[in-house]
Amino acid sequence: MEQIVKILDEIGIPFAYDHFAEGESPDPPFICYLSANSDNFAADGKVYYKINEIHIELYTDCKDLSAEQKVEAVLDEHGNFYEKSEVWIESEKLYEVLYSFEMEVN
Repeated sequence: MEQIVKILDEIGIPFAYDHFAEGESPDPPFICYLSANSDNFAADGKVYYKINEIHIELYTDCKDLSAEQKVEAVLDEHGNFYEKSEVWIESEKLYEVLYSFEMEVN
């Protein structure tokens, strides 16, 4: 997880693992990240190579191309291949841009 925290520090947008405590989330944009699941590689009946699927969730109150470009520039710089999706969360009045990618567990 140290590697993903380093990446998030470079993006320069406030972040927390999974969620911010209620009432403590900063003004948008902000990021929540988590290790969603694993896609480990097996050899000889053992986990040979550990890989986690990482989700970076960028939250904004309006479409924010500048914030998306910050995230994407750092992910690109670190050589991460990612998938991107977007959804409007009506109950929160926020856009969520989700970046999903795999990362080796060290």
